[in-house]
Amino acid sequence: MALVAPHGGKLTPVLAPAEQRAELEAKAKTLPVIRMSSRETSDCLMIGMGAFSPLTGFMNKEDYESVVNTKHLANGLAWPIPITLSVTKEQANDLAIGQEVALVDDETDIYVGIVTVEDKYEYDKTKECKEVFFTDDAEHAGVQKVMAQGEVNIGGSLVTFSELGYDEKYAGYYAHPHETRALFESKGWKTVAAFQTRNPLHRSHEFLCKIGNEVCDGLFIHPIVGKLKAGDIPAEVRFKCYQAHLENYFNPATVAMRVYPMEMRYAGPSEALLHAIFRQNFGCSHILIGRDHAGVGSYYTPYQAQEIFDLFKPGEILCQPIKVTAAYYCKKCMGMATEKSCPHGPEDRIAISGTKVRAMFAAGELPPLEFGRKEVLEILTQYYQSLEK
Repeated sequence: MALVAPHGGKLTPVLAPAEQRAELEAKAKTLPVIRMSSRETSDCLMIGMGAFSPLTGFMNKEDYESVVNTKHLANGLAWPIPITLSVTKEQANDLAIGQEVALVDDETDIYVGIVTVEDKYEYDKTKECKEVFFTDDAEHAGVQKVMAQGEVNIGGSLVTFSELGYDEKYAGYYAHPHETRALFESKGWKTVAAFQTRNPLHRSHEFLCKIGNEVCDGLFIHPIVGKLKAGDIPAEVRFKCYQAHLENYFNPATVAMRVYPMEMRYAGPSEALLHAIFRQNFGCSHILIGRDHAGVGSYYTPYQAQEIFDLFKPGEILCQPIKVTAAYYCKKCMGMATEKSCPHGPEDRIAISGTKVRAMFAAGELPPLEFGRKEVLEILTQYYQSLEK
């Protein structure tokens, strides 16, 4: 038995070899430029490393419309969220089919890649939001991003030559799909449970992780270090928390952690599917899906991200969900539990959530150890105290 196959059968990275990158960057600086939003840049990095295999560029009209309408690419392969590059109508008029264009990250001015224009098409932003986010509410963080895009999408194949410094900043923990696959194989793992997180691990997260660790050969903690919404804890702080948790509360023989550069869309159920698909590319057979996975606010029902997997036929997505109900600390059980395993009532439960923990820190309160591990709470205390200063 081997690791699960990549989505679509093979990895399709488009990141240039190190020895070619300086030459490609020099070439890019002679080309017309499209300035990318932070989300487009993060997608560019994910395509580059092969995380979004089988995609090798930004979606053309046929794939875009198929994904929005059916959550499948035009060839029938499951895919839940459009991966697009947008420009204004005026910019689109200046671009010719077959033309090479440099891609620059708008926030850092770093040249990231070159796209060859293969398609230009207008699209319905409101329809995309309703199908992907299940809402067009302007308060939704993901909806805001889509509505701020240009009116025309540019489809085309891509070559990337920068990783925006993530590979250096997180050296030893930043990994491409072919690297994690090699890591899992070196450990003799055949089944791997992925854990997605954008928050420091609290006790509920730890409980979920250890369920995955029990049912699979290995656990892959895979935090996002791309851009988050205002108020979320910075990646540098979370990274320290993850390291403290791993050093003190996980068995290193059966756990690995690496980070990845995607930006959160907060698309709930749709994003849960995307998380599963690219974890399949990283070599994971399973992904832990708990309460309100990748959600924000009250846009999704608690287990909508679990239920959406049932809409797909067996084998369409090889990385399967491990569905876990909301965990809490039970004072009578004297440990972590869920409604499935614990008979006690709400009065005996200490509910745990990242939102609640952040609110307590913001109010100057230190959460109890039922919320989180001492080493992690100390790191977060220092962070929130630095904000006050």
